[in-house]
Amino acid sequence: MSGSADRLPRLLSLVPYLMSHPGAQVGEVAEVFGLSEKQLIDDLQLVWMCGLPGHTPGDLIDVSWDGGEIVIDNADTIARPLRLGIDEASALLVALRMLGAMPEFAEVPGDALPRVVAKLERAAGEGAAAVSSQVAVDVDAAPDALPRVRDALNRKRRLSLRYYVPGRDEVTPREVDPTRVMVVDGRTYMEGWCYRAEAMRLFRLDRVVGVDVLDVPADPPADAEPIDVTQGVFRPSPTDELVELEVSAAGRWVAEYYPVEGVTELGEGRLRIALRARDEDWVLKLALRLGDTGRVVAPEAMAERVREEAERALALYAHRS
Repeated sequence: MSGSADRLPRLLSLVPYLMSHPGAQVGEVAEVFGLSEKQLIDDLQLVWMCGLPGHTPGDLIDVSWDGGEIVIDNADTIARPLRLGIDEASALLVALRMLGAMPEFAEVPGDALPRVVAKLERAAGEGAAAVSSQVAVDVDAAPDALPRVRDALNRKRRLSLRYYVPGRDEVTPREVDPTRVMVVDGRTYMEGWCYRAEAMRLFRLDRVVGVDVLDVPADPPADAEPIDVTQGVFRPSPTDELVELEVSAAGRWVAEYYPVEGVTELGEGRLRIALRARDEDWVLKLALRLGDTGRVVAPEAMAERVREEAERALALYAHRS
């Protein structure tokens, strides 16, 4: 038996379907909605008890299924199918366009994805299409990195990388046996066995300065485990700088979203958060994203840089306006 979280959307779709398919049979409707006939009849019995406030016979939906034929009446108030809101449709369109930018979909023949996007745009209306069209979706790999990585994956070959490490402001040589390409938090990464680190590593493709496919078979260790990115890419190191933030109630999400080393309640919903920063740019982006809901309090040099960047951004905004 499906739960109430699944049942309500199904009921709201079931009534419009029955209104637009007079004479539909129990068996065929059950198949359409992926239910057993018993589950469908349970839903119909619940529909029979729904309607407008007042709960008199004239207010409730009238439905019967004698002989297997479903007859529904007095359901005009919810006869229209559910529609996505502008924000929901826009998010879905952006996600579909991002899929279309992925290399895996570039290799798939046919026009299934563009047709789905076109149908969704028509169904969602001009508002959602206009909003989603203003969002540029770009897989941010270096110009020649992604096709070469894909070639190495397809032919199971080792890669020679020149990889920029912002925390040390240096380019390091790496030899890597690639295992997969993925998009995490809007960034494109290659996962592979790094012979320099002797471990599985993730490499942001927009930080690959150069890449060559070697005529050497990729041979990662049999016990090499894929990196878990379900909670994001960021994994702090004990050597990363410890940064302290103070956030308002609206900024408390930082303590839930990122790995932290300490959280102190300050009252009125405010928190003092200690976390490890992979590099200064990462802290700067986080602080600017927080805006007036949070500030860097330590170390002082980092707090000063955030203030300078915020003032510079405000000056640019004032100039443009």
